[in-house]
Amino acid sequence: MKKAILDAAKRNGDMLTTAQAVRYGISKTMLAKYVEQNKLIRVRHGLYALPDSIIDDVFALHLQNPNIVFSHESALFLNGLAERTPFKQSVTVPSNRVLPKPVKEQCSCFYIRPIYFKLGLTRRKTTFGNDVPCYDAERTVCDIVRSRRRIDEETVVAAIKNYARSVQKDLFKLYEYSTTMSIYPTIKQYMEVLI
Repeated sequence: MKKAILDAAKRNGDMLTTAQAVRYGISKTMLAKYVEQNKLIRVRHGLYALPDSIIDDVFALHLQNPNIVFSHESALFLNGLAERTPFKQSVTVPSNRVLPKPVKEQCSCFYIRPIYFKLGLTRRKTTFGNDVPCYDAERTVCDIVRSRRRIDEETVVAAIKNYARSVQKDLFKLYEYSTTMSIYPTIKQYMEVLI
């Protein structure tokens, strides 16, 4: 196997997309041969990993779908506001984009107006240390409250309580985001009741 491919995969959480391989001069046919020879394993359509590597499912989902942002329950975990990994990843995309069917089947998908899509956008490390796009804690609290009809009440209450206890909270940023997203009165009510 070409050293460039091996190095690229190692830098990329031991994974490689078809598009990345093609950029390094590896054809799709050659990728298939690497899989046959057990030099790569096919994780899912268009995504390969080095043999014996531990697959970071969150990072793999990001590699396959660079337009998604981890949000809601996933962002709670990535921001340290939840102790357990969600059973199903939550992702957000702009409302003018369409998610592929496999993503819709394996994730809780949320759509947001394009003007709000980048609000609070940051990057966080997965459990395996790979960077993925995610919303910051303040945007996540806004999303949880805004989507409270789709999320169980226990998660909503725990998210706000954990945020209130956090030493890194930025209440001014929370105010700015909630005002921009027109949910400030609801956020204020939750914060007053739960704090």
